[in-house]
Amino acid sequence: MTAPTFDDFVRTRTPGLLRVAYLLTGEQHAAEDLVQSALERTAGRWRHLVRNDSADGYVRTVMYRLQVDRWRRRAKFAEQVTAAVPDGAGPDPYGAADTRLALRAALARLTPRQRAVLVLRFFEDLGEARTAEVLGCSAGTVKSQTALALRRLREGAPELADLVGNGVGA
Repeated sequence: MTAPTFDDFVRTRTPGLLRVAYLLTGEQHAAEDLVQSALERTAGRWRHLVRNDSADGYVRTVMYRLQVDRWRRRAKFAEQVTAAVPDGAGPDPYGAADTRLALRAALARLTPRQRAVLVLRFFEDLGEARTAEVLGCSAGTVKSQTALALRRLREGAPELADLVGNGVGA
């Protein structure tokens, strides 16, 4: 069987990569830019990656590292945190949409590193050691950032208690 071409890889993997990138960035356009940049870097190493069957992991690692670099560059700007959470609109027959919007808002209130740790640990289902490797930090940092992020989600978005849980990561 012949190895997949880069075009085939892009066609089949882009939707999944966009979902992960959106979770990392919180913005559709930023997610598209992140995936494009990661695929651009992957294209140059395609022969080596396809030979070692490591293209998917490589492009995801590139995405995470590019996003961490972007956060570090923006770290000089102070984060604006508000004391009050906006009131909800009331009962809605489309509860899943409300939950998605509440989760998006809650994730946006986390620090970029906390959001990345949650995406890697719970969406990508990576262990602490692998998450630390991808983000270029220690396993202790992953543990502490996970605990802080989950606590902030519990405190800042009590309507998401079923998603966050009481004992997860604490």
